Amino acid sequence: MGKTLFEKIWDKHVVKEIDGGPSVLYIDKHFIHEVTSPQAFKGIEKRGMKVFRPQQIVATADHNVPTLNQHLPIGDELSRNQVQQLIENCAKHGVELYGLGHPFQGIVHVIGPELGVTQPGMTIVCGDSHTSTHGAFGAIAFGIGTSEVEMVMATQCLMQSKPKLMRINVDGELKNGVVSKDIILYIIALISASGATGYFVEYAGSAIRSLSMEARMTICNMSIEMGARGGMIAPDQITFDYMEGRLFAPKGAEWTARLAEWKQLYSDSDAVFDKEINIDAADIEPMITYGTNPGMGIGITKNIPSDATLDDNEKRNFLKSLNYMGLQPDTPIKDRNIDYVFIGSCTNSRIEDLRMVADFVKGKKKADGVEVWIVPGSKQVELQAKNEGIDKIFEEAGFMLRQPGCSACLGMNEDKIPAGKYCISTSNRNFEGRQGPNARTFLASPLTAAAAAITGKVVDVREYLN
Repeated sequence: MGKTLFEKIWDKHVVKEIDGGPSVLYIDKHFIHEVTSPQAFKGIEKRGMKVFRPQQIVATADHNVPTLNQHLPIGDELSRNQVQQLIENCAKHGVELYGLGHPFQGIVHVIGPELGVTQPGMTIVCGDSHTSTHGAFGAIAFGIGTSEVEMVMATQCLMQSKPKLMRINVDGELKNGVVSKDIILYIIALISASGATGYFVEYAGSAIRSLSMEARMTICNMSIEMGARGGMIAPDQITFDYMEGRLFAPKGAEWTARLAEWKQLYSDSDAVFDKEINIDAADIEPMITYGTNPGMGIGITKNIPSDATLDDNEKRNFLKSLNYMGLQPDTPIKDRNIDYVFIGSCTNSRIEDLRMVADFVKGKKKADGVEVWIVPGSKQVELQAKNEGIDKIFEEAGFMLRQPGCSACLGMNEDKIPAGKYCISTSNRNFEGRQGPNARTFLASPLTAAAAAITGKVVDVREYLN
């Protein structure tokens, strides 16, 4: 029997199998940031240990950093202390750090791919749930807890139980105005925020293969939002073209050798998955969430669902969510007024996302009363946007291009949405308080967010496209 893509990578990285228990899995690359690493560094020091293989760790500051005036000391004491701790820990243990002011600084899941650190066939971990982003390259990538960060620092290995395997096939052509964010929001709405719990998901099908690498990263990024351990896509020529020539990608003869290996990374035709789901790309329209988990999503032309068919417990949770959002069952989502637009996060802050928004808003002005934050995912994305004149397009539209960081994806830094205000966001989570205490979040694609910025409300972007 053939092997799945996941099994091919997993089997090569198992150091030891424990009968009736987890496996010891070797980790190729470990990304760290300022939030989940301090306790891990402290833990290995308490044990009198050193970081086992510091050359396999890459560090950056992203979660707590301000996105304005990064040349100044960080105002928030906790954030300042965490970033300083990261600097000191990396210096002490010989870990490569791309901190504030470094040309490679940025969101951890943006800089890995753009620098060529992320490569097919790897096992990749980070103390961050959206590590699944790197699976777009045909890697096993997943988030880990702080105690596991310490374990990898100390041993370069991790105890892991092998997950079940799911394949989601998306075939056919996407309609105009539908992008990768809509695909993943559609999938999560279809199977629910817990529908892939216990699984590692492979995305396949003609619609997936047609996507750019940056679009694939968006899809893999949100795998965790349906409960999956991670998501992945088999590498192909699009992958190899994206990687070739990047700073830390293999060169010369090593590139040729690695390429031959990477071309074997696919699920065999007779490989067996525990579950398969088939989706017609033509069924997907621009998506938006209405509730307080990413599974509460609908097509932009649809009404918020009715509570009529729900049991008492489901109804209670459903109505609690709508009450938080200030919405009613069985009403349209379209034409709702919004106050903020946030375009950024590890889901949608790459150069293609910014280009997509710039193409849409060029020559237009933002709606009165709407504040728009555009936050690039890295210093390299920021520089490229400026080199292409994208910053000028944003400026003329009344948007603000800020500096790299996780920003308003989560309420851990200065970029918070005020209580009661509505934000249409390209990030990955819409939990209560995620963007600030009592902030209300609609998740959507960069295109849908751009249209909302111009109109001041939730609209069907297809009505505004040529």
